[in-house]
Amino acid sequence: MGMNSPDFILFAQHGWADTAAAIAAFAESVAPPNTAIIAPNLGWFKTWLRIEPLIEYVEGIVSDAIARYPNTPIRIIGHSMGGLIWLELLHRHPQWRSRVESMVLVASPIGGADIARLLDPWEFGLGIARDLARNRRAIAESLAAEIPILVVAGDIGSGSDGLIPVSTAQCDRAQFTILPGLWHDKLKNSPQLIPLIRSFWDNPVIPPPTQPSVATHLIQRLQSVPGITDAHWRDFRRARLDCMFKDGTTLHFWRHPLGFEHIFVGDDRVNCRWGGFVSWGYTKQLQQTLIELKQDFD
Repeated sequence: MGMNSPDFILFAQHGWADTAAAIAAFAESVAPPNTAIIAPNLGWFKTWLRIEPLIEYVEGIVSDAIARYPNTPIRIIGHSMGGLIWLELLHRHPQWRSRVESMVLVASPIGGADIARLLDPWEFGLGIARDLARNRRAIAESLAAEIPILVVAGDIGSGSDGLIPVSTAQCDRAQFTILPGLWHDKLKNSPQLIPLIRSFWDNPVIPPPTQPSVATHLIQRLQSVPGITDAHWRDFRRARLDCMFKDGTTLHFWRHPLGFEHIFVGDDRVNCRWGGFVSWGYTKQLQQTLIELKQDFD
């Protein structure tokens, strides 16, 4: 950060099972001149343990940078867990939000990482799994109403980037782009990101809210169920039709062999709009929500 008055501070945050090297190099390639680039290195091993110490570490670095450059606008790029760390920071520090010009979340499991939930269904705290499985969509959507956010997801052809479902990266009020053929790990420094991010920086706007419909109402209510985690769409084909609403929107139900209750919202019997699942401790909450939803449209 060897500059007196940068035009921007660019925070570039790596994620789980990674170090700062790749994302720092990417930040150098995408940032305009006279940008102070800050890419905290969390330590590969520490990213397997708990997220809270990582948040606190980045929090200290951000506080120091804001104090050093009190009038410089902030840009953020977070890959995977790095994006989750920034959601937590801006949730905890609302006074920082006015300084943030834009935020780019790349392959961040906003709605929870399904593989992490499967590894720690009882939320015992098995390494980082409990933290990565947490659904932070409500946080993301509250921030997206204030801060321009670009969400980028990869899709290797099955509705997933090989690690997280595409749907778990999405949130309302954020601009959303899918990069076909890119795996989760490759997204952190893909050259395809450069024109996307620069174009976003040229016009960082907040899209209007999604127009209300039966499907959006169902999805938003289901996403608020305690313990819900976004599910991979591949299991939609295994689910049985539970009910169909007057506009053709459908609810489909499937129980995983391990007992996880899955619910899917479809446009019809074929196309999946969204899916989620809960582990054993949250089954009653999901069932109660389904009863209420059916009553809403009875």
